[in-house]
Amino acid sequence: MYFDRKCKITFICHGSTIFSEEGRFSDLDNHPPLNENGVDEIKKICDYLKRRQVKNDKIYSSSASRCIQSAKFVSKVYKKDFEVIDLKPRKCGSFSGLTFEQIEAKFPDKLKSLINEPNVPVPEDAESVTNFIKRVSETISKIVEENQGNRVIIVTHPDVIKAAVCDAINVNYSSFQRIYIKTGSATQISYFESWKSLIYSDYTPL
Repeated sequence: MYFDRKCKITFICHGSTIFSEEGRFSDLDNHPPLNENGVDEIKKICDYLKRRQVKNDKIYSSSASRCIQSAKFVSKVYKKDFEVIDLKPRKCGSFSGLTFEQIEAKFPDKLKSLINEPNVPVPEDAESVTNFIKRVSETISKIVEENQGNRVIIVTHPDVIKAAVCDAINVNYSSFQRIYIKTGSATQISYFESWKSLIYSDYTPL
């Protein structure tokens, strides 16, 4: 039926790191770890999950150390283990480690392409925004099919959540860079048979 929900997913963005606080691109799995502020952010989002009594049947985590660190806190809330999945951020190639400001200073034309041309890999050794969103959508679709009737938590990266939002509400992929997802935030999407509904996005507990 049209209004029969297949699965509800609460996406938890990992806590802050030295890279996220400086606004740096990063697609590395093993660096950087959560910083002190990042641990505090995840503790607050866990308190939010408890207060709101957010129900959960399954917990997944992206493979990066910052996600796994965050998922360990979430798993304690529900007293259950989490499963590590291949849900990586957009491959950013030679832009990895750089800030938007550094890219704008060194490669102003490439920055314009990154923002306005989602089909183009920017830089050349990176993953295009379009291919990235499609990759994330395929992985999430598999999770939804494997969790019919379940409530799921996925601890992951800001980029992955932005991709899930783009896919859920059918926004133009050129708007990807204009979506903001803060570290230590929660975003919830319901998945139905032929449509998706964004319940809330980027909620950050005080």
